[in-house]
Amino acid sequence: MRHQTCFVIASVLSAAFTGAVCAQTPAAGEWKTSARWHRSLKKAVPGTLVIDKDGVEFSSVKFMRRWAFVEIHSFDLSAKELTLTSYQNRHWHEPGEQRFQFTMGEPIPPEIAAQLTERVGKPVRNEVPLPSVAALSEIPAHHRMWAGGSNGTLRLKDNGIDYVTENGRDSRAWRWADIQTIANPNPYELRVSGYREIVEFDLKQPMPRYLFEILWDHLYASGLNLPAVGVEQR
Repeated sequence: MRHQTCFVIASVLSAAFTGAVCAQTPAAGEWKTSARWHRSLKKAVPGTLVIDKDGVEFSSVKFMRRWAFVEIHSFDLSAKELTLTSYQNRHWHEPGEQRFQFTMGEPIPPEIAAQLTERVGKPVRNEVPLPSVAALSEIPAHHRMWAGGSNGTLRLKDNGIDYVTENGRDSRAWRWADIQTIANPNPYELRVSGYREIVEFDLKQPMPRYLFEILWDHLYASGLNLPAVGVEQR
């Protein structure tokens, strides 16, 4: 009898604990973190940043703003920084569109960064690659810059190109939708010309010509309905 009573109590406590955990678990695809909204010439505003299936939201004591994905023109994203560009014009007839810069309290998970990128759809600048996606090939590379640069690995994938560094700084995740052109002047160079930036790499190992042709086909030929190689033409 005593063992049965203990079992019942344990079951009740377990169910209560499970219910409490489920109540605190965010909805699928939702992520939130503490954040600070940086305003030019004004003190940063602390609040909460939420990314869910419908858009992006920032709320504080005196300010709340929500952007549906269709209203987001583009964004720049690193592990703990998000600069969101909306279609709304700046105040007082200033040129350009409104930008909202946030520093996040926690690093954004790569899965959430990938979801945000896909849901916005338009070309963006994402510095948080998703490591779980299989690569066709990996090539050690150096990102060439006017001052300094970085060392990392190019991960060439079916759905785009990633550049991954050891500390995460200067990493990139380009979908084909983010890339305008690619160039391989010689086996030891690769140029990625995105809609948001142009990046040049020195390759530490040569890129085989067939591999570049695969990338070329993914970028240029996917929507052209071109016949497969080897198909007899009539």
